[in-house]
Amino acid sequence: MIGIVSHLDDLHAVHVRRHLEQAGSAHLVLDTSSLPVQVGLTTSEVPGAGWHGWWEHDGVPVDLRDVHAMWWRRPQPFVLDGAITDAHDRAFARGECAAMVAGLWHCLDAEWVNDPDRDEAASRKMWQLRVASELGLRVPRTCMTNDPARALGFIESEPGSVVFKSFSASEVTWRETRLVRDEHRELFDRVRLAPVIFQECIPGGFDIRVTIVGDEVFSAEIRSGESSYDLDFRVDTENAPIEVHPLPEPVEGRLVRMMRRLGLRYGAIDLRRAPDGDYVFLEVNPAGQWLFIELATGQPISSALARLLGYLDEKMTARTGRRAGTSTPPHQQPFHRERRTTQIGGPRRA
Repeated sequence: MIGIVSHLDDLHAVHVRRHLEQAGSAHLVLDTSSLPVQVGLTTSEVPGAGWHGWWEHDGVPVDLRDVHAMWWRRPQPFVLDGAITDAHDRAFARGECAAMVAGLWHCLDAEWVNDPDRDEAASRKMWQLRVASELGLRVPRTCMTNDPARALGFIESEPGSVVFKSFSASEVTWRETRLVRDEHRELFDRVRLAPVIFQECIPGGFDIRVTIVGDEVFSAEIRSGESSYDLDFRVDTENAPIEVHPLPEPVEGRLVRMMRRLGLRYGAIDLRRAPDGDYVFLEVNPAGQWLFIELATGQPISSALARLLGYLDEKMTARTGRRAGTSTPPHQQPFHRERRTTQIGGPRRA
């Protein structure tokens, strides 16, 4: 069985699930926002019987020993608002949920796309740039700092324009890549409180999105220079023409090696084509979006992900000898008792 850590409204997961259904691959959505109110999660370790794990919704138990491939797609925050009114108690309960679920991920006999720990490490932009450079990829001159003087020194030493960006983002704090302008200088004291990434600006408005699924590489050009904002294609994707862009073999090879070095089976890589024709590595998002590329170019990225998950599921099923639907009934398992639960996956909670 294939487990998908996401929510039912995740459009990217919906597309992959359709391919899984067509292939007859058993799968379920593990919506972590359903924990702890809607989901009954139980694990046990019994001498002679080994580890057992059950995920229960609406009276439907799933034996987690049957899950052999896991897709770390869009984990959701645990929802306790309304169930626990005291803020300190909510924080404690969330911490307990996080500890239990983190242990669960490590106990599954499953291959991951991507392993949560490797996914988190690989998302660090500082580490990405170092690995890319060591593998022979061109990277932009970069200064990451919370020292205003060093930030200004880097900007003044650059022969051309400099852009700045954040280390991370959420739906609330997302910011596009922006040019450093004269009016920003009076704000530089604030760098002390929140480190900033400063980089040389690679002009040209010609972005390359490389989506890697296992050993399959899908590359597309995004002509952001023809949109309303040429520094960051995410601002105006609708007006940035997108089409297939074959990569030179040396560049493609280095990107595949980088994915292996980072321990990733999936990643969305952003490059910039410099005016001299060279490819400049910017970053890799271990869970980046791809549907806008698939819809524009016809590249079968969703089906590639479904194939990879199906392959890993079959591989681990053969190794463990366990198939979904062959588990011992839950009432015969240790520590089982009735719980009030709801549907598998559950609705997404804000």
